Amino acid sequence: MDLISLPPCSRRLELTTMATEQPLALSPASTSAIKISTTFLKTPVKTDQEILQNSMLEDDPNSNTILARPTASDATDSGRTLVEKRPRWGPQHKGAQELAKLYSSGKRTQELICVYICITLMVLNFGLILRHFRLERISNVVVAAIFGILTADFGSGLVHWGADTWGSVDLPIVGKNFLRPFREHHIDPTSITRHDFIETNGDNFMVALPILGKLAWNFFTRSNAEIQQDYAISAYLFLCSIFVAMTNQIHKWSHTYWGLPKWVLFLQNHHIILPRRHHRIHHVAPHETYFCITTGWLNWPLEKIKFWSTLEAIIELSTGHKPRADDFKWAQKRT
Repeated sequence: MDLISLPPCSRRLELTTMATEQPLALSPASTSAIKISTTFLKTPVKTDQEILQNSMLEDDPNSNTILARPTASDATDSGRTLVEKRPRWGPQHKGAQELAKLYSSGKRTQELICVYICITLMVLNFGLILRHFRLERISNVVVAAIFGILTADFGSGLVHWGADTWGSVDLPIVGKNFLRPFREHHIDPTSITRHDFIETNGDNFMVALPILGKLAWNFFTRSNAEIQQDYAISAYLFLCSIFVAMTNQIHKWSHTYWGLPKWVLFLQNHHIILPRRHHRIHHVAPHETYFCITTGWLNWPLEKIKFWSTLEAIIELSTGHKPRADDFKWAQKRT
């Protein structure tokens, strides 16, 4: 279930005829086409104007980077104002290029190790889960799956919010290795679609490792009676770890507008995993809402209770640090 229906990029107004930057004037047809409608979202988190003007149109990642500005002489050519074209988002952005170069061989090695170990533990634990499964426990597994999804979704939001909002790329170890991808992603959102499986999923697989390792240890060290007694908890931990591990792959799919398998589109269209249009809300500058990226189910309720903004206010009041200061610094870089 998509929360937003945006028009094709061809409906965006021609910016090259504008003399100065000004808000887009939407036609009635376009306004109707991009109307936010959902059964439970009564008040838009972002207006249609904000979504169109302050987020990258990823289904057309080339033309959306054009900013219309008058030239220094304000000269005209055949009655039309000449404009300066410069990248606003995307791989040509200076900040995005600098951040991409910080991806190191050491980071790649860490991701490779985490992916291979995690996949091994996934297969091992899946076999052990099936071995101890009893049909009468099916209801417990369903409940465990739901809570596992919700836990993974909230966890993805918490990590995403923390890495987006606080810290600096200049921090030792953490900055270049873990915060860098978050900074790059906001000024080149489609960069994730050019990452291979290892780069996309290495860090999330690393997060899942302790859960899967503990689960395997429990299966091998506990009696059958103890395993059966705690089977629901084991199912919850296993399913939660799977959703955690797959979060960034799901995130990558939410930025992919061509060539997705039909089963992925089905899951997105029915909001079983994070839909593309839903995630677009987060990519409206300054990227201060809708942080959950596994399913996105918790985004709306967390926004309605002002969960993230309240946390930010408390931290800023306590420490004096402003949210997203480092993110804004990289976004301001220009060629």
